[in-house]
Amino acid sequence: MAKLRKNRVFRQPAAWVSAIPMAVLVAMLALVIKCFGSDAIMGGSQVALLSAASVCVMIAIGIYGCSWSRLEEAILDNIHTSASSIIILLLIGAIAGTWMVSGVVPTLIYYGLKVLHPSIFLVATCAICALVSLITGSSWTTIATIGVALMGIGRALGFADGWIAGAIISGAYFGDKVSMLSDTTVLASSTAKVPIFTHINYMMQTTIPSFVVAIVVFAVAGLLYPHTDANHAIAVAESINNTFNITAWLLLVPLFTGVLIARKLPAIVTLFLSCVMACVALVVAQPAILAEIAGVEHLDFMSGFKGVLTSCYGATAIDTGSAELNGLVATRGMAGMLETIWLIVCAMCFGGVMTGSGMLASITDIFLRLVRRASSAVASTVGAGLFFNVCTADQYISIILTGNLFRDLYKQRGFEPRLLSRSVEDSATVCSVLVPWNSCGMTQATVLGVSTFTYLPYCIFNLVSPLMSILITSLFYKKSKKEA
Repeated sequence: MAKLRKNRVFRQPAAWVSAIPMAVLVAMLALVIKCFGSDAIMGGSQVALLSAASVCVMIAIGIYGCSWSRLEEAILDNIHTSASSIIILLLIGAIAGTWMVSGVVPTLIYYGLKVLHPSIFLVATCAICALVSLITGSSWTTIATIGVALMGIGRALGFADGWIAGAIISGAYFGDKVSMLSDTTVLASSTAKVPIFTHINYMMQTTIPSFVVAIVVFAVAGLLYPHTDANHAIAVAESINNTFNITAWLLLVPLFTGVLIARKLPAIVTLFLSCVMACVALVVAQPAILAEIAGVEHLDFMSGFKGVLTSCYGATAIDTGSAELNGLVATRGMAGMLETIWLIVCAMCFGGVMTGSGMLASITDIFLRLVRRASSAVASTVGAGLFFNVCTADQYISIILTGNLFRDLYKQRGFEPRLLSRSVEDSATVCSVLVPWNSCGMTQATVLGVSTFTYLPYCIFNLVSPLMSILITSLFYKKSKKEA
């Protein structure tokens, strides 16, 4: 019997069988979210992912003869691709802690409350994040730095978390998408074998209209939203000024970070040096807060060292005299990212067994059968990008799989490669942040302190982009079709 099992030939599962682990995952996540709400990331979602992965493993090995070594290799490959993201996550946690307690973020909030009027706050937030992300080429860095500050400003002005996070994410992903410094932009263009400038120029046909829609929605929402009175924002600004040493010199930290990004240093190096700079600012500008974090009355070298390291890796709670502001300036450091990393590892396990078992390929065959015209090709590409974001839980894997899956088919049907690269960006890139268990969705929810389902309806740019991609292709592709 053992010999018979060893000689069994691996067969690719049928599409309906391949959908079973997906159905299990969706059902369990629905129950987890209903039971735990915003605490679903604390462990329930991880169990759901591993349970769905175990269902996939049992079917693949027990029915279709797949070997465990094949599945294990696929899991390890998936986790390997996410290794750098995990390090970046830890560094973002350190930056979130050090930028806050050093006074960098409070200074940005303080000046922001003085400058940004509530009626223009949402549209200004979207535009600011778009500009910063365009320059840096990184939505993650933009959201983890200026995005955190804007969350504080928006809350002080009385906006709901969903609207603030939606404006931040919409702007950050627009800038990331059209920046030649963006790794996802380079990846999408290279996967489809399209020159990057050709790719970016062609994307403008769908990206600009999507961004305009987002700007209009945020502008109207800002005008109609019921704001708190001006005295509340003034009180928050005064509390910040009374708690932290607010000085324009602290703005050198984000400026220094911008210079590092402009010099195109690797993200890990940039984030680490930015964290070091923030630690220096903490020691120089906020000695009283550093002593409070270290739990001493008078600082010496050892207590200062303890306070600096605690601000990087641990939870900090600063008493500002305001319960609302206390919650705003509280940080969790690197330790606060561990739940997200745990979720990413579990998601990579699920994506790995789905890929290694052939179930993912079986399901994607359905997309290929739908391709007839340019509009159906784009619709199928968009659907595949969304599907891979859900299944693999990683935008980089989604971009690569979608591009490779449709590249030859586009060529056979006579469609331009740049149409493929644009469709991949309009789906796999911008929609990754909308999936709660995707590495992007988990990261931004953790960094901003807002659950994915809370901000999802307000990410106007991210929601409109895939629809705009299909619409523009359906209306104008034949008229504009030419060799890239």
